[in-house]
Amino acid sequence: MRDGGRRARETRGGGERARRYHGLRHPFAPQRVFSDDAIAAIHGNALKILEELGLVVLLPEARALYRAAGASVDKDTGLVRIGREIVEAALASAPRSIRLRARDPARDVLLEPGAMVFHAGAGCPQAHDRERGRRPGRLEDFREIMRLIDGFDAIHLMAAAVEPQDSPVVRRHYDTTLIQLETSTKVPFIYARGRAQVTEAFEMLAMASRTGADFAADPQCFTVINTNSPRILDAPMAEGIIDFARAGQVTMITPFCLMGAMAPVTLAGALSLQHAEALAGITLAQLARAGAPVLYGAFASNVAMKSGAPAFGTPEHMLATLASGQLARHIGLPWRGSSGAAANMADAQGATETTLATMAAMMAGATVTIHAAGWLEGGLTFGYEKFITDLEVLQSLAELCTVPGADPEDLAFEAIASVPPGGHFFGSEHTMSRYRTAFYEPLVADWSNFGQWTEAGSLRADERATRIWKERLASFTPAKGVEEGLDSVRAFASRRIAEGGAAPSS
Repeated sequence: MRDGGRRARETRGGGERARRYHGLRHPFAPQRVFSDDAIAAIHGNALKILEELGLVVLLPEARALYRAAGASVDKDTGLVRIGREIVEAALASAPRSIRLRARDPARDVLLEPGAMVFHAGAGCPQAHDRERGRRPGRLEDFREIMRLIDGFDAIHLMAAAVEPQDSPVVRRHYDTTLIQLETSTKVPFIYARGRAQVTEAFEMLAMASRTGADFAADPQCFTVINTNSPRILDAPMAEGIIDFARAGQVTMITPFCLMGAMAPVTLAGALSLQHAEALAGITLAQLARAGAPVLYGAFASNVAMKSGAPAFGTPEHMLATLASGQLARHIGLPWRGSSGAAANMADAQGATETTLATMAAMMAGATVTIHAAGWLEGGLTFGYEKFITDLEVLQSLAELCTVPGADPEDLAFEAIASVPPGGHFFGSEHTMSRYRTAFYEPLVADWSNFGQWTEAGSLRADERATRIWKERLASFTPAKGVEEGLDSVRAFASRRIAEGGAAPSS
């Protein structure tokens, strides 16, 4: 694949052929929705929003950082107005390239313009599969999904895919962090739910880190920060920005702006609000620690105006993603885009919504595309079958990163000459020497004819997906080196749980 991507055979997993899909680079030039002048106008409008309208910041520590940098702070309302010179200085200090260090160096992830990273669906309170139905998320679901994520090379980061509601909130960060470390050597996700929980999660990661005491020297985990649109930055999120910045860990600062609900109904208006809120968060990170690793985050879509329900994979969602890519390039930062689906099951609607949204992120040049596999019901449910069918899309997009050959053997003049007019290439030497690896082998798609498909049981794609995720889980083997340092992590988590755990910030 371009710029160092690899296509060696992947042997771990459920028996399906898979290739190495790591170190992907965007194969196509990013597309545009607005003119350069219009993007400059949206950026200028966002700066005007911050200067004249401001946003409410609920954490006193964050307000103090803004005030020290010269922002205007209303002590009674918590309204902070941020001058454009403060924002511009913050953008100048934010890094353009970030290497996330995994416990296995082969799984390091580079976050920079041009990189293409995929992330599973996340934050779902429910889980669903065809055999067990829809249910509140459990630790067992969390563990299973982490194993599925680990086994697919086209998913590059771990994710808080499902909320394990059988784990009390005061101990959930121990459980989810430990399960990620026990399962995978990929870069883990840590929720920003308060200083005590974040600090303890960092301690656990440091114990298992390949850099040991130098945990803060390189980013080794990430979180997602959501503003409360319109124009509120709550205390836990502001605290998360500060804590991750000071620890040198990655924040993806992402307003969630639904057009017609918590953002203006027009695309330019919604993007102005999104951009303003993202810039405010990026600025806070840089005020906490200049050079802190941050990603510009974009998650704008529309609502169904008849019901108010969020919609994803819509034309408006795609346009917002494409324009967000333009805004990210305007400020020069790596950025997080978003896929997703509003569908309630792994059906044609769900597949279409996620495919269109993911394609838009690819066309926009997103550095990281979150919710690219498994997301249902606008994030309320993580679907096992949906995860598998979405992986087909991600692996297919990853195949596009391969540079096709054009040497004399690829041009195939001799092969063409060897087949008479009206003949076929099935048995030609050129075909026979290449057919095993010539084309992408599908994960879940069935390319048999109708008769063969009928004889095999007439299985739909979601039914075939059930077989695949079950096989993957049955054959799961933890990655080499996953147990290093975990005895200390387990002892720490057990002791802290016995002591009562740590409450999240309110």
